Amino acid sequence: MNSILNVYRKAPFWATFILIMLKMALFRQFTFDGILAGRLLSDAAAVLVVLCILELITTSRFKTIVMSAANAVTSLLLFACSVYFSFFGSIPTYTALHGLGQVGQVKESVESAIELKFYALFLDLAILLLLYLLTIRSKGDKAVSRPAAKPMYVGVALIIAIGASFFYIRSDLNIPNELVQAERLGVLNYQIATAVKENKENTAIKNGSTDETRQALEQLEEEFYGGKVEAGTPNYYGVAKGKNVIVIQMESFQNLMIGLKVNGQEVTPVLNDLIANGSFYFPHTFQQIGQGNTSDAEFISNTGVYPTGAIAMSKGYGDREIPSMPRLLEEQNYVTNTFHINDVTFWDRDKLYPALGFDKYYDRPSFKDDKFNAFGASDGEMYRVGLERLTELHDQGKPFYAQFVTTSSHHPFWVKADFLNIKLPHELSGTQLGHYITAINYTDKALGDFIEGLKEKGIWEDTVLVAYGDHFGLQTKENDPAWVEEVLGVNYHDQVSRFNIPFLVHVPGVEGKTMEGVAGQVDMMPTVANLMGISLKEEGHTVFGQDLLNAQKNVIGMRYYMPTGTFFNNEIMFVPGKGFEDGTAVDLKTMEPVTDFSKYRADYDYVLNLMKLSDEYMKLLPQR
Repeated sequence: MNSILNVYRKAPFWATFILIMLKMALFRQFTFDGILAGRLLSDAAAVLVVLCILELITTSRFKTIVMSAANAVTSLLLFACSVYFSFFGSIPTYTALHGLGQVGQVKESVESAIELKFYALFLDLAILLLLYLLTIRSKGDKAVSRPAAKPMYVGVALIIAIGASFFYIRSDLNIPNELVQAERLGVLNYQIATAVKENKENTAIKNGSTDETRQALEQLEEEFYGGKVEAGTPNYYGVAKGKNVIVIQMESFQNLMIGLKVNGQEVTPVLNDLIANGSFYFPHTFQQIGQGNTSDAEFISNTGVYPTGAIAMSKGYGDREIPSMPRLLEEQNYVTNTFHINDVTFWDRDKLYPALGFDKYYDRPSFKDDKFNAFGASDGEMYRVGLERLTELHDQGKPFYAQFVTTSSHHPFWVKADFLNIKLPHELSGTQLGHYITAINYTDKALGDFIEGLKEKGIWEDTVLVAYGDHFGLQTKENDPAWVEEVLGVNYHDQVSRFNIPFLVHVPGVEGKTMEGVAGQVDMMPTVANLMGISLKEEGHTVFGQDLLNAQKNVIGMRYYMPTGTFFNNEIMFVPGKGFEDGTAVDLKTMEPVTDFSKYRADYDYVLNLMKLSDEYMKLLPQR
């Protein structure tokens, strides 16, 4: 035991380097399902930079302590990245640190993403600590002499390592696919590349303006679409003018649940009924959220703007005055409220809601905690309070725009017996899919009760209802697509089906229909604007989506949960590799691979340029 510790003490630099590199290899196995020796060279260069700097600035007396600390910090970093990847499917960057304060609120979800194998990253630390404790009082334990430091050699190694890291980062800096870039660069150099790209983008737009971005957007759309169809064209324009608007954002809600039956029981009877009885329904809608997850969905649906993917929009842009649907309707004397049963500081909604122009928000203190899940109150309680507030506005003759953010179907989807409304077959009992179905079923029932309340109060016939999912719910590691297909009797694709969310709009007195074209969350705001008789062009309002009721063609982008450059059109879902040529595509109807996707190159280029302009637009908006 002493000999092992003595080796570590005599050569802490090299011992630490070897241990960290073993962990880098282990991390690559966890995340990229394989270890390529060539890729480890990039990791080695980055690790050497850090260790050489520590070696040069640390005295001989403290080298073992400092190197051990570096080893421990690296282990913690790789553990956190492994858990993050397990849940989100992406490699976090330093910007994810902004979300650390939210971890406590989703403790159950985080714990479910931890796999036992991840603790192997701490195994060496545990062994070294144990050996130290066993030998610290040994009579034969003597101080270990260390060879004199050789700063010149370390300095040369540092210069070589910096040069190597620079070479790797420069070579792969412009790869839009974050996963490919992270795999090639390694987790440490990937952080540097992210910071460099962010700085380059900020420098490029330093002297720009939102007007210039708007003009560039118009030119891009003119070239790609032949001009975007603006709200104000004949189809359904203004059919809901002057009516109230209620927006229901449904937590973790996949379109897979719509129309699904389990043991002969409808999972979503309320939504099914709305669709069957004349709502506009967009079955091929896909999520587009970034780091902010649910809060990003709130941002997109109210603005028609892409999240940057680099940071939660509430945290990065909560200090802006963001053009939005609440602001547009406020100009028409609407009261704009939003309801969420969690504390408003969760994901900085206390900044997001003023940025979006909401008059008032109702958060945790407004509701009685019936302890539905870790968030607190149930959807039923949220709707109870919401109905009271909306009834007051209705009785005062004030039109309103009300947003409700549901939470009862949040991961890990455990529903207490008192709230269960559906009986699961044996094969689904105790599975995540089974829990998910019961949670979605409760979410649907609570919405139905709310609608009945609106009808009783005389509000329903004067109100537009918008309902959509914020993002996926089912985690891949617990729901093998083949098994999902087998137990549910549906065609299920891990990407297409998982990212497919419902979107419907019910307009009283208007016979809607099912719209088969592809749609994204950026399209929700301009679609609602058209129905409300608001011409975004006349208002000078910039959006990066389309009015789905008039668009002849649509292509939407996605990033964060998939690599930047991923897009959906009416035929395929495309996922880039290092670029377009080595990407992959899936047919949206058959869920089968598409081998020849060369004709969609223009769609790929369009989406990259569109999201670049969207990022510019957000960064150029003035602060409040």
